Amino acid sequence: MGDVRKVAFLGTGIMGSAIAGHLLDAGYELSVYNRTKEKADALVARGAMWADSVAEAAEDADVVFTMLGYPEDVESVYLSSSGLVRACKKGAWMVDLTTSSPRLARDIFDASVAMGKHAVDCPVTGGEEGAKAGTLTLMLGCDEEAVAPILPLLQTFSSRIMCFGHAGAGQAAKLCNQVALAANMVGYAEALSLAEQAELNQDLVRELVLSGTGSSRAMEVLAPLSLDGDYRARFRSEHMLKDLGLALSEAEELQLSLPGTESAHALFNMLCEVGGARLGTQAISLLYQDEASCVAAGLDWSSLNTEDDEECDGKCDGEGCCHHCREE
Repeated sequence: MGDVRKVAFLGTGIMGSAIAGHLLDAGYELSVYNRTKEKADALVARGAMWADSVAEAAEDADVVFTMLGYPEDVESVYLSSSGLVRACKKGAWMVDLTTSSPRLARDIFDASVAMGKHAVDCPVTGGEEGAKAGTLTLMLGCDEEAVAPILPLLQTFSSRIMCFGHAGAGQAAKLCNQVALAANMVGYAEALSLAEQAELNQDLVRELVLSGTGSSRAMEVLAPLSLDGDYRARFRSEHMLKDLGLALSEAEELQLSLPGTESAHALFNMLCEVGGARLGTQAISLLYQDEASCVAAGLDWSSLNTEDDEECDGKCDGEGCCHHCREE
């Protein structure tokens, strides 16, 4: 464990609690904080110490990990008057595992340097299963030499650690991953929809696609869930929507057009608007299914903004003004 003895973990949801558990198993002295205390109870029962605030969790920690929901949460936890940048002791490490904004990661890094502390953006991929198994892939906004002091901690919950050289670069790399993933998800949903309408065996079509260059991990892992009608969240659709929004914001700053990502963002936004926000991302396939299947999964098309429907003449081309036209 080197010189690191005390570790704090903020954000003990599904992913965070699993990661924190690996740190406990490795023998680190762990304090935890979460807005909903009950979500940390299992860790406390295993030996973690509960903290009543962000500042209390961080005050004596050598390393603080955060796994939060949205960039605004990250900004508040790190940069508020009682946030980590001020609350951590000098020389402490702050490692943000949240998928967040590259610009915000750079701001946190700059503020930390000014206070004599270390901050690194370190988003992860691998989902709930990877967190539980300790096989996540980490994307760090620093180089290999810089991360060396905390490498043993990172290795407790990962199977691959990739360094992208500078602050914010870990977040940018994660957004690249999400852009590719979303395109693959839309691709498999459309392929299976086409197969269904063409009266093909969807399982056989999936097997065909997996045998060639059209293959993807989404087709391999998520498509079977869609075919089984299993929309339980491994990774929520609302979080994919957030990630794609961040990617589009980053692309805008770079004066880059990402039309495929814009389409995927629009589809996930629609899914979230009709009640699919807390379903798994595989629920994107519901947008290509009949209304009965959507209702059975808990979607409610009446909640979608239908202002344009009133002006529709019922003759749009399938990419037109309303859901009803797309059904015809």
